[in-house]
Amino acid sequence: MPVEFLGIAATNDGSETTPRSGAAFDKDYTLRLARAHEEHGWDRVLFAYGSGSPDPAPAAAYIASRLDRLQILLAHRPNVSYPTFAAKTFATLDQISDGRLTVHFITGGNDHEQGREGDTLTKDERYSRTREYIRIVKKIWTTHEPFDHEGEHYRFHDFVSDVFPVQQPRPGVSFGGSSPAAHAAGGAEADVYCLWGEPLARTAEQIEQVKAAARAAGRADVPRIQVAFRPIIAPTEELAWEKAHRTVGAIRELGAAGLKRRHRSGAPENTGSQRLIAIAEQGERYDRALWTPTAAATGGAGNSNALVGTPETVARALLDYYDLGVDILSARGYDLLGDAIDFGRHVIPLVREEVARRDAERAAREDAERAAQRDTERAARGDAERAEGQGQAGAREPAGGQGRTRAVVGA
Repeated sequence: MPVEFLGIAATNDGSETTPRSGAAFDKDYTLRLARAHEEHGWDRVLFAYGSGSPDPAPAAAYIASRLDRLQILLAHRPNVSYPTFAAKTFATLDQISDGRLTVHFITGGNDHEQGREGDTLTKDERYSRTREYIRIVKKIWTTHEPFDHEGEHYRFHDFVSDVFPVQQPRPGVSFGGSSPAAHAAGGAEADVYCLWGEPLARTAEQIEQVKAAARAAGRADVPRIQVAFRPIIAPTEELAWEKAHRTVGAIRELGAAGLKRRHRSGAPENTGSQRLIAIAEQGERYDRALWTPTAAATGGAGNSNALVGTPETVARALLDYYDLGVDILSARGYDLLGDAIDFGRHVIPLVREEVARRDAERAAREDAERAAQRDTERAARGDAERAEGQGQAGAREPAGGQGRTRAVVGA
């Protein structure tokens, strides 16, 4: 199956290791970073959402109008706008981008962060709202006649949009989370299900839970799986590990200076971050290249587990996840621009080449198996035809013999 790469569409040069050098929305940097992704083999970039951050939708429209190939993953929280308004916004952006939009719906895993914009629902209520929201948006995208909606969270009457997506029947829907409620919601509604990078065994468990949720929702298909990492690469293993330890030091130093994103202290509320912290407490290194101190240093904040090593090591580690059924690989370095270029130059081609080789081998095996099956079927038909011919000959032979016997007796 094909493999895709998702990067980050940051609106400034700040990261967990470096304070931003300018405004929250740096138009020139935003375009430079997006162009670096397009020119170095990435498929799409994520425009993330934060309560006080620049609005990702117009930033995405800005990039879409200036780049020709790069696809867009737009993060959206249902609490910030009514679904009728959001559906029109998304459809307009799909028009601007000539059909390059996917929407990532965020339920929200932190009550304090949600409350900054007036969202007071409980976590379970938020999941219920998100499911209803996604269904409404999908219907607006695909319905050309006015309709009413009377739901638990939204009510409106006689609505029909006058703007529709380029993509038919609709743009893709992306969703993420690690709790049973998230699996249920995303398993039912998502085209792409997003996970944070965890050890292979735990990732495999979550993939099976998402698939089970999709089946429980009555789906004949299952969501595609995306997994996110923070790659730390260098020409040698030794240099990569030195870089990794410098990175963690910078994360801690920046946190000590009070420059982390403003969140309430204490244990995280969302299951995904809780899982990352638990994994970090159980060990620093897993599988081929997974390293957890970056997650521990940020308190399990978002995509924070690293893959450390040479480009060859990191590529092989990504292929391990591909072998589990992951076909969208999300990666974001700490030097956003430089790491996007290095990863695109040195890692993406290795993964694509190996995936293409495996796909060619698989196609050859399948062709050989089909050819063998056809040969078997032809042989079986030939055996059946010969057996039928022999049976007909045998049926005629006794009748002829009896005639000759009577002739002899008569003589």
